[in-house]
Amino acid sequence: MAVSISLANEAFSLPVAYRLYLTKEWAGDPERREQAKVPETVAFATKPAIALQLLEQLKMVEGLPNVVVVDAGYGVDTAFRERLTALGFSYVVGITGAGSVWPEGQTPLPPKAWSGRGRKPKLLRRDGQHKPLSTKALAMQLPRRRFHRVTWREGTNQALSSRFAAVRVRCGHRDYWRAEQHPEQWLLIEWPTGEAEPTKYFLSTLPAATPLKELVRVAKLRWRIERDYQELKQELGLGHFEGRSWRGFHHHATLCIAAYCFLLVQRLTAPKKTLLHPILGEVPALPEDFRPRGSPTKATPRSGLDRHATAGTRRRADRTPRPVPMLRSEG
Repeated sequence: MAVSISLANEAFSLPVAYRLYLTKEWAGDPERREQAKVPETVAFATKPAIALQLLEQLKMVEGLPNVVVVDAGYGVDTAFRERLTALGFSYVVGITGAGSVWPEGQTPLPPKAWSGRGRKPKLLRRDGQHKPLSTKALAMQLPRRRFHRVTWREGTNQALSSRFAAVRVRCGHRDYWRAEQHPEQWLLIEWPTGEAEPTKYFLSTLPAATPLKELVRVAKLRWRIERDYQELKQELGLGHFEGRSWRGFHHHATLCIAAYCFLLVQRLTAPKKTLLHPILGEVPALPEDFRPRGSPTKATPRSGLDRHATAGTRRRADRTPRPVPMLRSEG
Protein backbone atom coordinates (compact mmCIF):
# COMPACT_ATOMS: atom_id res chain seq x y z
CA MET A 1 0.00 0.00 0.00
CA ALA A 2 1.32 3.43 -0.90
CA VAL A 3 0.46 7.10 -0.47
CA SER A 4 0.62 9.24 -3.60
CA ILE A 5 0.01 12.80 -4.72
CA SER A 6 -1.28 13.46 -8.25
CA LEU A 7 -1.75 16.55 -10.35
CA ALA A 8 -5.17 16.36 -11.96
CA ASN A 9 -7.75 18.11 -14.09
CA GLU A 10 -10.73 16.84 -16.06
CA ALA A 11 -8.52 15.62 -18.94
CA PHE A 12 -5.75 13.72 -17.16
CA SER A 13 -3.88 13.11 -13.90
CA LEU A 14 -0.25 12.29 -13.15
CA PRO A 15 1.31 10.99 -9.91
CA VAL A 16 4.14 13.31 -8.85
CA ALA A 17 4.95 11.88 -5.38
CA TYR A 18 4.77 8.27 -4.23
CA ARG A 19 5.82 6.56 -0.99
CA LEU A 20 5.29 3.11 0.48
CA TYR A 21 3.25 2.93 3.68
CA LEU A 22 4.67 0.67 6.41
CA THR A 23 2.37 -0.57 9.15
CA LYS A 24 3.44 0.03 12.73
CA GLU A 25 4.32 -3.66 13.16
CA TRP A 26 6.44 -3.64 10.01
CA ALA A 27 8.19 -0.37 10.84
CA GLY A 28 9.10 -1.63 14.31
CA ASP A 29 10.51 -4.99 13.24
CA PRO A 30 14.34 -4.70 12.80
CA GLU A 31 14.60 -8.09 11.04
CA ARG A 32 12.00 -7.24 8.44
CA ARG A 33 13.50 -3.80 7.89
CA GLU A 34 16.92 -5.36 7.31
CA GLN A 35 15.58 -7.89 4.81
CA ALA A 36 13.62 -5.24 2.90
CA LYS A 37 16.49 -2.70 3.04
CA VAL A 38 14.25 -0.02 4.57
CA PRO A 39 16.35 3.14 5.17
CA GLU A 40 17.08 3.92 8.81
CA THR A 41 15.63 7.41 8.38
CA VAL A 42 12.19 5.97 7.59
CA ALA A 43 10.04 5.68 10.72
CA PHE A 44 6.41 4.76 11.18
CA ALA A 45 3.99 7.41 9.97
CA THR A 46 0.27 7.34 9.36
CA LYS A 47 -0.99 7.79 5.82
CA PRO A 48 -2.22 11.36 6.51
CA ALA A 49 1.21 12.19 7.96
CA ILE A 50 2.95 10.78 4.86
CA ALA A 51 0.62 12.75 2.61
CA LEU A 52 1.46 15.95 4.49
CA GLN A 53 5.20 15.25 4.17
CA LEU A 54 4.83 14.81 0.41
CA LEU A 55 2.74 17.97 0.13
CA GLU A 56 5.34 19.94 2.08
CA GLN A 57 7.96 18.85 -0.45
CA LEU A 58 5.73 19.80 -3.39
CA LYS A 59 4.97 23.15 -1.80
CA MET A 60 8.53 24.21 -2.64
CA VAL A 61 7.85 23.75 -6.38
CA GLU A 62 6.58 26.94 -7.98
CA GLY A 63 3.55 27.00 -10.24
CA LEU A 64 1.71 24.00 -8.79
CA PRO A 65 -2.01 24.22 -7.86
CA ASN A 66 -2.81 25.02 -4.24
CA VAL A 67 -6.11 23.13 -4.00
CA VAL A 68 -6.00 19.65 -2.45
CA VAL A 69 -8.75 17.08 -3.08
CA VAL A 70 -8.81 13.93 -0.90
CA ASP A 71 -11.28 11.23 0.05
CA ALA A 72 -12.89 10.67 3.44
CA GLY A 73 -10.05 8.42 4.58
CA TYR A 74 -7.99 11.59 5.00
CA GLY A 75 -10.72 14.23 5.20
CA VAL A 76 -12.17 13.04 8.53
CA ASP A 77 -8.85 13.86 10.23
CA THR A 78 -9.25 17.36 11.69
CA ALA A 79 -5.50 17.73 12.32
CA PHE A 80 -4.86 16.86 8.66
CA ARG A 81 -7.25 19.57 7.46
CA GLU A 82 -5.79 22.16 9.81
CA ARG A 83 -2.27 21.34 8.62
CA LEU A 84 -3.35 21.78 5.00
CA THR A 85 -4.57 25.26 5.87
CA ALA A 86 -1.34 26.03 7.73
CA LEU A 87 0.66 25.02 4.63
CA GLY A 88 -1.35 27.46 2.52
CA PHE A 89 -3.54 24.94 0.70
CA SER A 90 -7.26 25.22 0.07
CA TYR A 91 -9.06 21.89 0.12
CA VAL A 92 -12.13 19.92 -0.83
CA VAL A 93 -12.16 16.81 1.35
CA GLY A 94 -14.59 13.98 1.74
CA ILE A 95 -16.05 13.40 5.20
CA THR A 96 -18.73 11.18 6.69
CA GLY A 97 -22.21 11.99 7.94
CA ALA A 98 -20.98 11.73 11.54
CA GLY A 99 -18.88 14.90 11.52
CA SER A 100 -20.07 17.67 13.85
CA VAL A 101 -20.72 21.17 12.51
CA TRP A 102 -22.36 24.39 13.59
CA PRO A 103 -25.00 25.49 11.04
CA GLU A 104 -24.75 28.92 9.50
CA GLY A 105 -25.61 31.59 12.06
CA GLN A 106 -24.91 29.36 15.07
CA THR A 107 -21.71 29.36 17.11
CA PRO A 108 -20.45 27.88 20.40
CA LEU A 109 -21.32 29.60 23.62
CA PRO A 110 -18.81 32.24 24.77
CA PRO A 111 -16.50 31.55 27.73
CA LYS A 112 -17.95 31.73 31.22
CA ALA A 113 -18.16 35.11 32.86
CA TRP A 114 -15.12 35.88 35.00
CA SER A 115 -15.83 35.72 38.70
CA GLY A 116 -13.04 38.15 39.50
CA ARG A 117 -10.80 35.47 40.95
CA GLY A 118 -8.18 33.36 39.19
CA ARG A 119 -7.63 33.28 35.45
CA LYS A 120 -10.24 34.57 33.09
CA PRO A 121 -12.10 31.73 31.32
CA LYS A 122 -11.16 31.53 27.64
CA LEU A 123 -12.61 28.25 26.39
CA LEU A 124 -15.75 28.08 24.28
CA ARG A 125 -18.71 26.17 25.63
CA ARG A 126 -21.70 24.05 24.68
CA ASP A 127 -24.48 22.44 26.67
CA GLY A 128 -27.31 19.97 26.21
CA GLN A 129 -29.47 22.51 24.39
CA HIS A 130 -26.76 24.35 22.49
CA LYS A 131 -24.51 21.95 20.61
CA PRO A 132 -23.39 21.22 17.03
CA LEU A 133 -25.24 18.89 14.64
CA SER A 134 -23.94 15.95 12.71
CA THR A 135 -23.50 16.63 9.01
CA LYS A 136 -26.20 14.07 8.27
CA ALA A 137 -28.67 15.67 10.69
CA LEU A 138 -28.01 19.10 9.17
CA ALA A 139 -28.52 17.74 5.65
CA MET A 140 -31.81 16.11 6.61
CA GLN A 141 -33.08 19.42 8.01
CA LEU A 142 -32.38 21.41 4.86
CA PRO A 143 -35.46 22.35 2.82
CA ARG A 144 -35.78 20.75 -0.57
CA ARG A 145 -35.28 24.08 -2.35
CA ARG A 146 -31.67 24.18 -1.13
CA PHE A 147 -30.77 21.24 -3.39
CA HIS A 148 -30.03 21.86 -7.05
CA ARG A 149 -29.26 19.48 -9.89
CA VAL A 150 -25.70 19.93 -11.14
CA THR A 151 -24.01 18.21 -14.09
CA TRP A 152 -20.26 17.86 -13.66
CA ARG A 153 -19.11 15.87 -16.72
CA GLU A 154 -20.12 13.69 -19.63
CA GLY A 155 -20.19 9.98 -18.84
CA THR A 156 -19.89 7.05 -21.23
CA ASN A 157 -23.60 6.97 -22.06
CA GLN A 158 -24.98 10.20 -20.63
CA ALA A 159 -24.12 13.29 -18.65
CA LEU A 160 -23.42 12.66 -14.96
CA SER A 161 -25.53 14.75 -12.62
CA SER A 162 -26.96 14.70 -9.12
CA ARG A 163 -28.61 16.93 -6.51
CA PHE A 164 -26.31 19.07 -4.37
CA ALA A 165 -26.61 21.64 -1.62
CA ALA A 166 -23.85 23.86 -0.23
CA VAL A 167 -24.08 25.61 3.13
CA ARG A 168 -21.63 27.60 5.23
CA VAL A 169 -20.70 25.89 8.51
CA ARG A 170 -18.10 25.82 11.26
CA CYS A 171 -16.59 22.55 12.41
CA GLY A 172 -17.48 21.59 15.96
CA HIS A 173 -14.71 19.07 16.60
CA ARG A 174 -13.58 19.58 20.23
CA ASP A 175 -14.07 23.32 20.03
CA TYR A 176 -14.71 23.30 23.79
CA TRP A 177 -10.90 23.07 24.09
CA ARG A 178 -10.42 26.14 21.92
CA ALA A 179 -10.48 29.83 22.68
CA GLU A 180 -11.49 30.70 19.12
CA GLN A 181 -14.07 29.25 16.78
CA HIS A 182 -13.12 27.09 13.84
CA PRO A 183 -13.11 29.16 10.63
CA GLU A 184 -16.19 29.12 8.46
CA GLN A 185 -16.13 26.86 5.40
CA TRP A 186 -18.35 25.07 2.89
CA LEU A 187 -20.28 21.88 3.57
CA LEU A 188 -21.20 20.27 0.24
CA ILE A 189 -23.90 17.61 0.35
CA GLU A 190 -24.83 15.18 -2.42
CA TRP A 191 -28.31 13.68 -2.25
CA PRO A 192 -29.19 11.78 -5.45
CA THR A 193 -32.78 11.57 -6.56
CA GLY A 194 -34.44 8.43 -5.24
CA GLU A 195 -32.09 7.99 -2.27
CA ALA A 196 -33.52 8.02 1.25
CA GLU A 197 -30.64 10.14 2.59
CA PRO A 198 -27.53 11.96 1.35
CA THR A 199 -24.73 9.77 0.05
CA LYS A 200 -21.66 12.01 0.18
CA TYR A 201 -20.38 14.95 2.20
CA PHE A 202 -17.47 17.32 1.58
CA LEU A 203 -15.82 20.15 3.51
CA SER A 204 -14.14 22.90 1.52
CA THR A 205 -12.13 26.04 2.25
CA LEU A 206 -12.66 27.45 -1.23
CA PRO A 207 -13.72 31.13 -1.13
CA ALA A 208 -17.18 32.00 0.16
CA ALA A 209 -18.15 33.35 -3.27
CA THR A 210 -17.45 30.01 -5.00
CA PRO A 211 -20.48 28.90 -7.10
CA LEU A 212 -22.11 25.57 -6.38
CA LYS A 213 -21.13 24.19 -9.79
CA GLU A 214 -17.45 24.93 -9.14
CA LEU A 215 -17.58 23.23 -5.75
CA VAL A 216 -19.04 20.13 -7.38
CA ARG A 217 -16.50 20.19 -10.22
CA VAL A 218 -13.53 20.24 -7.85
CA ALA A 219 -15.03 17.65 -5.50
CA LYS A 220 -15.56 15.24 -8.39
CA LEU A 221 -11.99 15.47 -9.72
CA ARG A 222 -11.07 12.32 -7.82
CA TRP A 223 -12.77 10.18 -10.47
CA ARG A 224 -9.99 11.10 -12.91
CA ILE A 225 -7.25 10.02 -10.49
CA GLU A 226 -9.03 6.76 -9.67
CA ARG A 227 -9.56 5.98 -13.36
CA ASP A 228 -5.95 6.72 -14.27
CA TYR A 229 -4.66 4.63 -11.39
CA GLN A 230 -6.71 1.72 -12.68
CA GLU A 231 -4.92 2.04 -16.02
CA LEU A 232 -1.56 2.37 -14.28
CA LYS A 233 -2.16 -0.84 -12.36
CA GLN A 234 -3.71 -2.93 -15.12
CA GLU A 235 -2.09 -1.64 -18.32
CA LEU A 236 1.34 -0.52 -17.10
CA GLY A 237 1.95 -2.99 -14.28
CA LEU A 238 1.95 -0.68 -11.26
CA GLY A 239 0.09 -3.32 -9.26
CA HIS A 240 2.22 -6.24 -10.48
CA PHE A 241 5.25 -5.73 -8.23
CA GLU A 242 6.18 -8.95 -6.39
CA GLY A 243 9.51 -7.92 -4.84
CA ARG A 244 10.39 -7.53 -1.20
CA SER A 245 12.61 -4.46 -1.04
CA TRP A 246 11.96 -0.78 -0.31
CA ARG A 247 14.16 0.36 -3.17
CA GLY A 248 12.71 -2.19 -5.59
CA PHE A 249 9.15 -1.08 -4.89
CA HIS A 250 9.92 2.59 -5.48
CA HIS A 251 12.03 1.76 -8.54
CA HIS A 252 9.16 -0.24 -10.05
CA ALA A 253 6.64 2.52 -9.30
CA THR A 254 8.92 5.20 -10.75
CA LEU A 255 9.34 3.32 -14.02
CA CYS A 256 5.60 2.67 -14.34
CA ILE A 257 4.78 6.33 -13.67
CA ALA A 258 7.50 7.49 -16.09
CA ALA A 259 6.07 5.23 -18.81
CA TYR A 260 2.59 6.58 -18.13
CA CYS A 261 3.92 10.15 -18.28
CA PHE A 262 5.49 9.41 -21.68
CA LEU A 263 2.21 8.04 -23.03
CA LEU A 264 0.36 11.01 -21.59
CA VAL A 265 2.68 13.46 -23.36
CA GLN A 266 2.20 11.54 -26.61
CA ARG A 267 -1.55 11.76 -26.24
CA LEU A 268 -1.46 15.49 -25.59
CA THR A 269 1.00 16.40 -28.34
CA ALA A 270 0.23 13.92 -31.13
CA PRO A 271 -2.02 15.02 -34.02
CA LYS A 272 -5.61 14.06 -33.44
CA LYS A 273 -6.44 11.43 -36.01
CA THR A 274 -8.32 8.18 -36.16
CA LEU A 275 -8.01 5.28 -33.75
CA LEU A 276 -8.62 5.32 -30.02
CA HIS A 277 -6.30 3.55 -27.59
CA PRO A 278 -7.26 2.88 -23.95
CA ILE A 279 -4.12 4.69 -22.69
CA LEU A 280 -2.87 6.85 -25.52
CA GLY A 281 -6.32 8.03 -26.47
CA GLU A 282 -6.17 9.17 -30.11
CA VAL A 283 -3.38 7.46 -32.04
CA PRO A 284 -1.93 9.31 -35.06
CA ALA A 285 -2.28 7.65 -38.48
CA LEU A 286 0.81 6.22 -40.21
CA PRO A 287 2.52 8.46 -42.79
CA GLU A 288 1.98 7.65 -46.46
CA ASP A 289 5.64 6.66 -47.04
CA PHE A 290 5.78 4.38 -43.99
CA ARG A 291 7.27 0.91 -44.57
CA PRO A 292 7.67 -1.76 -41.90
CA ARG A 293 11.20 -2.48 -40.71
CA GLY A 294 12.98 -4.99 -42.96
CA SER A 295 10.82 -4.37 -46.03
CA PRO A 296 12.58 -3.33 -49.31
CA THR A 297 12.62 0.36 -50.14
CA LYS A 298 10.84 -0.30 -53.43
CA ALA A 299 8.60 -3.11 -54.49
CA THR A 300 10.37 -5.61 -56.82
CA PRO A 301 8.89 -5.36 -60.37
CA ARG A 302 7.17 -8.51 -61.54
CA SER A 303 6.42 -9.68 -65.07
CA GLY A 304 2.88 -9.59 -66.29
CA LEU A 305 0.68 -12.62 -65.85
CA ASP A 306 -0.53 -14.33 -69.05
CA ARG A 307 -3.62 -16.22 -68.06
CA HIS A 308 -3.73 -18.03 -71.45
CA ALA A 309 -0.19 -19.46 -71.34
CA THR A 310 0.13 -23.22 -70.83
CA ALA A 311 2.47 -24.26 -68.10
CA GLY A 312 5.45 -26.14 -69.54
CA THR A 313 6.43 -29.66 -68.45
CA ARG A 314 9.84 -31.22 -68.05
CA ARG A 315 10.34 -34.71 -69.55
CA ARG A 316 13.26 -37.12 -69.14
CA ALA A 317 15.15 -37.99 -72.29
CA ASP A 318 15.34 -41.63 -71.19
CA ARG A 319 11.78 -42.98 -71.28
CA THR A 320 12.78 -46.50 -70.13
CA PRO A 321 10.71 -47.50 -67.10
CA ARG A 322 12.69 -47.88 -63.94
CA PRO A 323 12.22 -50.93 -61.73
CA VAL A 324 9.99 -50.48 -58.71
CA PRO A 325 11.15 -52.24 -55.53
CA MET A 326 8.72 -54.84 -54.25
CA LEU A 327 8.19 -55.91 -50.72
CA ARG A 328 8.21 -59.71 -50.57
CA SER A 329 7.05 -61.84 -47.73
CA GLU A 330 8.92 -65.01 -46.94
CA GLY A 331 6.74 -67.91 -46.07
